[in-house]
Amino acid sequence: MDTAMILEYGWVLLVLIGLEGILAADNAVVMAVMVKHLPEKQQKRALFYGLLGAFVFRFTALFLISFLANVWQVQALGAAYLLYIAISHIIKHLRGKDHADGEEKEKKGSGFWMTVLKVEVADIAFAIDSMLAAVALAITLPKTGWGQIGGIDTGQFIVMFLGGLIGLVIIRFAATQFVKLLKKYPSLETAAFLIVGWVGVKLVIYTLAHPSLGVIPHGFPESTIWKLIFWGVMLLIIFWGWLVSVRQNKKNQA
Repeated sequence: MDTAMILEYGWVLLVLIGLEGILAADNAVVMAVMVKHLPEKQQKRALFYGLLGAFVFRFTALFLISFLANVWQVQALGAAYLLYIAISHIIKHLRGKDHADGEEKEKKGSGFWMTVLKVEVADIAFAIDSMLAAVALAITLPKTGWGQIGGIDTGQFIVMFLGGLIGLVIIRFAATQFVKLLKKYPSLETAAFLIVGWVGVKLVIYTLAHPSLGVIPHGFPESTIWKLIFWGVMLLIIFWGWLVSVRQNKKNQA
């Protein structure tokens, strides 16, 4: 491997780490809102199992990506699941249910292992999303000629592996911080579920752009206009959630 190739691989790895960090933040938000209702000790255990599942599913997806890339139903199911949990929470909120009553019902309806199962299902959707993004970047690299792993050039595979590993480290710390933030500012919970739903919409877009469906142009999810729309809405949700939580805290202190 010559110097130019090393520099090219290093640059793509840095870009991939940034991309995995963004996707990891999405994953971390979903994990945080799902485990929030559990006691603190169980939260840590559930996050550990969630992280373990994220590790297993990401690297399974890495080896099976050539097959999974053609199964649009996996992304469709992930999108439907994320939209379901977001919409169900928002409907409960709009019905005016008392927060404490809602929290109590959630504890009764979602025990520890059921919560872990829900986290793992979400992890599957994020694993596919993460590895598809990694493949899209890695295949632009020149092949090293070191053989193949999982149908992918070994050099490209190593870059994808490292990017995914660093993404998991980000999930570990981000999810813990999100849980603490939601505990400190309970009003942020609705905003967090809106983010979960918006991530579900992103998976819908990726599904509809799949070559097997072709409902929207294949390149649209990677287009500048969609990225501007996605991050613009994401920032609006965050700003709105923070504004509501600050106002709520002022009312509680009055």
